[in-house]
Amino acid sequence: MRWITQPGWPGNLLAIAGGASTTLALAPFNAWPLALLAIAIFYLGLRHLNPRQALLRGWCYGLGLFLAGTSWIYVSIHDYGAASVPLAAFLTFAFCAGVALFFALPAWFWARWLRRNDAPIADALAFAALWLAQEAFRGWFLTGFPWLYAGYSQLHGPLAGLAPVGGMWLISLVLALSAALLVNLYSLRHQRSRLIGAVTLLLAPWLAGLALNGQSWTTPMGAPLKVAALQGNIEQNLKWDPAQLDAQLALYRDMTLSSQPADLIVWPETAVPVLKEYAEGYLKVMGRVAADRDAALITGIPLRQLNEQGEKRYYNAITATGWGEGTYLKQKLVPFGEYVPLQDMLRGLIAFFDLPMSDFARGPANQSPLQAKGVRIAPFICYEVVYPEFAATMAAQSELLLTVSNDTWFGTSIGPLQHLQMAQMRALEAGRWMIRATNNGVTALIDPQGRIAAQIPQFQQGTLYGEVQPMQGLTPYLHWRAWPLVVLCGPLLGWAFFARRRAVRDLSPQAA
Repeated sequence: MRWITQPGWPGNLLAIAGGASTTLALAPFNAWPLALLAIAIFYLGLRHLNPRQALLRGWCYGLGLFLAGTSWIYVSIHDYGAASVPLAAFLTFAFCAGVALFFALPAWFWARWLRRNDAPIADALAFAALWLAQEAFRGWFLTGFPWLYAGYSQLHGPLAGLAPVGGMWLISLVLALSAALLVNLYSLRHQRSRLIGAVTLLLAPWLAGLALNGQSWTTPMGAPLKVAALQGNIEQNLKWDPAQLDAQLALYRDMTLSSQPADLIVWPETAVPVLKEYAEGYLKVMGRVAADRDAALITGIPLRQLNEQGEKRYYNAITATGWGEGTYLKQKLVPFGEYVPLQDMLRGLIAFFDLPMSDFARGPANQSPLQAKGVRIAPFICYEVVYPEFAATMAAQSELLLTVSNDTWFGTSIGPLQHLQMAQMRALEAGRWMIRATNNGVTALIDPQGRIAAQIPQFQQGTLYGEVQPMQGLTPYLHWRAWPLVVLCGPLLGWAFFARRRAVRDLSPQAA
């Protein structure tokens, strides 16, 4: 215990271990109490550190979190970016060290401006507000990296019922508040009224989460739709090989022709690995096949078109044909995978910075949902489904959710399973069914409670059959988004800031 609260490398190493343990709270391990423990270690470790020491402690926590939780980045760089083992390891470490600053800077700010060890309940509330602000900022800054949020640990935990109320954000806030209150309970043992208040504040959201678990916030609209989601399981090193184009188009054609009757036939991200303008004939034929089957065909495909400035740009897209219509252009791009920051400096250095599909443009905002069989479908391409606010905006305009992806980049790592867990949370937040079609897994149908109703194992070729029910109505989260939490956390942080300043000003020269 003493090592956690004191400066020095024993405490910093414990912080690294605490951050790393969060990975075990998330998919595929799902040991959710470890998320609470990890945040408690982080909070406890900042109690007596000066701002500079807290900066290092926060960085160590973030480093442990991202080294353990995003180790799949190494697979992408080494296996598919043709980087040597030392270079891939260095680049992975450099990335994790950089994003660890998202914990280092709030830790410094906490120690410098907000911490009040003399007011345990107020201190816990302010810490929870800062934790949520950190997660929100991380999901926004420089297009954001909204991965490994603590709230995902509760997908099947006691707090899952809060997701439709305040989204994953509310769950993260409750976890941070609970961790801080648990740490502070001992210091309140001689203050009965405050101890009762702290325990009440601690237990109330957990009891609410349990009470709301399974609550239906949306209602069915129309008849269920039969789905056939295709998983081609095409190796990444073949996917963009021009010599393999005809074989891939034939694969999805034949899988579709041999599939069972369905209302929606869904192919994964870039299932057609050629620009739409060169595949128009193929798409028309497949559209007629789908129409003859009284079905809509939805597929991922890259396309080229003029942007608002009149420039020809490439886009990662989804298009619907047959008894469906609409084309959606991806808005949230993957750094280095779909665009290269500082590309004038980085392109050509190693193959990783010249990956296929790494020169896409961002699609415009306020795009309409896809239409299929009289149902509005909110489309998300790969990385987009990990953005809670972005997904909520589109989900509110739809009756059904759809995400297509190609997680082949991550090999046999835990990355695709983490990605699936975030898609499940989006379904739970929205109270809507989600269809998830991927190249090599996990292709799944997810119900409005975030549960997997059907799936195909990873690394197998096959077609997933099942039914999804279009849903209408808005969950509280889709209606209000994160604004109630902003209204709550903003004043909490302001209150903590001015209370800290007043406490420091009131210190006597001897105490100072």
